[in-house]
Formats: sequence, structure tokens, C-alpha cells
Amino acid sequence: MSLHDATQNAPPAAAPPAGTGRNLGLALLVIAAAQLMLVLDDTIVNVALPGMQRSLHIATPHLNWVASFYALAFGGLLLAGGRAGDLFGRLRMFRAGIIVFALASMAGGFAPDATALLAARIVQGCGAALAAPAALSLLATTFPAGPARTKALGVYGAMAGLGSVAGLLLGGALTTYLSWRWVLFINAPIAVAVLAGTGVLVAGETEDGRLDVPGAATATLGIGSLIYALTRSATNGWTDPGTLASFAAAAVLLLAFLVIERASRTPMLPPHVVRDRNRSGANTVLLLLGTGMLAMFYLLTLHMQIVRGYSPIHTGLAYLPFVVGVGLASGGLGPRLLAALPARAVIAAGMTLFAGGLAWYVATLTPTSDYYLMVPAMLAGGAGAGLTFVGCTVTGMRQVAPRDTGIAAGLLNTSLQVGSALGLAALAAIASIVTRNHRPGHAMATALTDGYVAGLLAGVIIVAAGAFVALFTINARLSAAEAVGY
Repeated sequence: MSLHDATQNAPPAAAPPAGTGRNLGLALLVIAAAQLMLVLDDTIVNVALPGMQRSLHIATPHLNWVASFYALAFGGLLLAGGRAGDLFGRLRMFRAGIIVFALASMAGGFAPDATALLAARIVQGCGAALAAPAALSLLATTFPAGPARTKALGVYGAMAGLGSVAGLLLGGALTTYLSWRWVLFINAPIAVAVLAGTGVLVAGETEDGRLDVPGAATATLGIGSLIYALTRSATNGWTDPGTLASFAAAAVLLLAFLVIERASRTPMLPPHVVRDRNRSGANTVLLLLGTGMLAMFYLLTLHMQIVRGYSPIHTGLAYLPFVVGVGLASGGLGPRLLAALPARAVIAAGMTLFAGGLAWYVATLTPTSDYYLMVPAMLAGGAGAGLTFVGCTVTGMRQVAPRDTGIAAGLLNTSLQVGSALGLAALAAIASIVTRNHRPGHAMATALTDGYVAGLLAGVIIVAAGAFVALFTINARLSAAEAVGY
């Protein structure tokens, strides 16, 4: 689930709007379709993972890489992608990102082995990191300030939620009736349609400056090394030399990133943007939410398909209660609560609900447990995620200077995507270790379920910690106008 819809206060247009009526309607369709496509790929592969595993003989401990590598590249390069649009032209970067994304999707669909698929997923993430921030900037430069832009932002935001839903449902349908390869092929016709309509978008002006390539490289490679170390630990152990070397490389690279950012004249993360305690708190909470959410989808999907024998489309439909919970909380309940209560109370309540949903899975998940036992947890988890998204979005964008809106929104997205990649690697590693160390003689279904439960239990602890972060870092009280403005 993306948070590019977090930017209700988009920067003022740098150029006249593309027009009115039909032109603006087509522009909105183009940007919304691009957003839908990019967000959809966060979740569409989840229900196709068992099919991918059987077809390409992917080792179980490495299966999460198919999802996490996309989130890693997407999240790690988002800030650099947004800066590239400012410097080299938003429309140019948007088109380039869509082309890269579409070609990588086709390559992944034709992948003959796991290595080719993983490489394609990384390149997909790179394309998404170029296109996603440019799409939001193009919306701001194409639509005039006022009702037209407000409506466009609302539709754009709806595409973020719809993309997550469509990913789970469409992934199940394509895998069931065609092949897992179609969860990647489906991006090509959408990309072609988007590119054909980009002529109605207004590019806006470029800025002087340079891209912080060393900062982007060290951050992405550092996070990648950390994810690889967590994943390798599941198969080789925590004391394996390769695992330890990867952890060391991650520490060195991330420290280098901090040094580079401190010395850079054009840092990816301007200090005045991250120094605000409410903004930092909101981003930390989103990082922790992402840590639990994508891993939850991954572990529950494997349980439903491998242990319970659900078909891919049945698995996709099983997530509908979660979607209902998100819709109810983010659509009307969240803004009303924010207008009446301190932001930290709403966000902490959301994280507590999500942690409670994970705890419910921990308490009830068995090799033979009925699906209907999962419904309350899905509703609670969806509602918790919705409240957290709304609260962190408004808090993270509150009182941001117009010139920093893109960076602030990109930071929210980056927190969620990087949290998703790290959480998926860590919680999948825990599940794999528990399953592998299960006592001989136990049924495989029991060993797998115990592993999934262990991963979900780690998620409970992490997400619950996010509730405390919200309570102790966020002190903003939103006005009714700010809450409704979401």
C-alpha cells in the first residue's frame, strides 16, 4: 500500500494547467492508471508466490525476495527518483520510469529461472521509484489549485487503496485462470495506455542542482545488505561468515550515508524536514507498520495456499475483510477521530488494533483452523492500518513548506516501503528458522504453521512498539480543517 496520496498540500503549479474538461479528465485518468499499476505490484505477487516457487524451483527461504526486492528498490530510490524529476524534468522521468517498469515486467514474466525473476523485480522497483514521485508532481503542475486539484488528489489517493485490493484479487484470478506469469505481463498494456496519454500532462519547470548519487547508492546498498543478511541467516545461521559480513557491510554503508547526507549541499533528506518530532514520529510509525504488514500478507498467503490448500483466487478473496477495515477507517472514521482527538491517540489506537489482529492470528492459527476465525483479525488489522495511514499522513505533511512537500511525501513512502522490505526479510527468516528446527516426526503442516506463527508473533512486538513511538514522539493536535483536509 502506497502513501503517495499523502500529499494533499502538493506544491503550487509551476506552469499553467493542461486545460479544462476533457484534457484534465484524461490527465487524471493517465496519472491514476499509473498510480494503480505501481501500487498494484506491491501485493499482486503475494498470491502468486507458490506458483512461482513450483515453476522456477525457488528455495523456500528465498521466496520472500520476490516481494522484498521490489519494495527495496522502490523504497530505497524514491527520494532520489523525486529529486531526478525536479532536476531533469518530471514528464521525462515519468515516461522513463513507466518504460523501465513495463520492460522489467515483461522480462519477469518470461523469466526462465529465479535469478532472472529477482533481477526483473529489482529493475521494476527502479522504474517505479522514477515514475511514482513524478506522477504526483505532474498532478500538481497539470491541475490548477482549488477544487480541480483537490478532486484529482482524492482520485489519486483512492487509487492507492484500490491498487492494494486489486493486487490481491487480480493476482489470484490471473494465477488461477492463466499463469503466475500474467501477474507481471498485465503491467505492459497498462503502461502502453499510460504512455499514450502523457501528452496532456504539463511538465512544469526544472530546478538547478545535482542529484545526490552517493547518498542514494549508499542508502540503497546499505538497506540491501541488511535485508540479505537477515535472509541469509535463515539458511546459513547467524554466525555464518557471509551473514556477519553482510551485517558489517550494511552498518558501514548506512553510516556512510549519514556522513554523506551531513556533508552534502543537496542532501536527499534536508535536515529541516526530518528534524520535526511529529514528522519523525509519523515516519518511524510507518516504518514499523510496514515491517508487520507486508510480512503478514506473505506469511498468511503461504499458510492459506500451502497448508490449507486454498486456490490463488480463494486466497485473494480471503483478504476482503482486511480491505473493508481499511476502507471504513481511512474513508470517514479516521478524519473524524483526528478532528476530535490528539493525533498520537488515533495513531496509537491504529497500531494497537493492527497488533491485536496479528496477536489473534498467533492465538488461533493451526493447520486445521477455520477461515472464519481469521475474519475478526483481518477487520481489526485493516481498521488499524487505515487509522495509522490517515494519522501519519496528516501528521507527516503538517506545516511542511511548499518547496519540501515532495520530499516529505517521498519520505512517508520510503518509510513504508523500506519497512516492508526489512520486515518481510526478518519475519520470513524467523519463520524459516522455526520450521527448519522443528523436532523430527512432526507433520510438515504443523512445522510450517509454527514457523508462520513465530513470524507473526515477532510482528506483534514490532507493531506494538509503534504504538509507544506514537504516544511518546507525536504531540500535534490537528485542527478540524487540517483533519478534514485529508
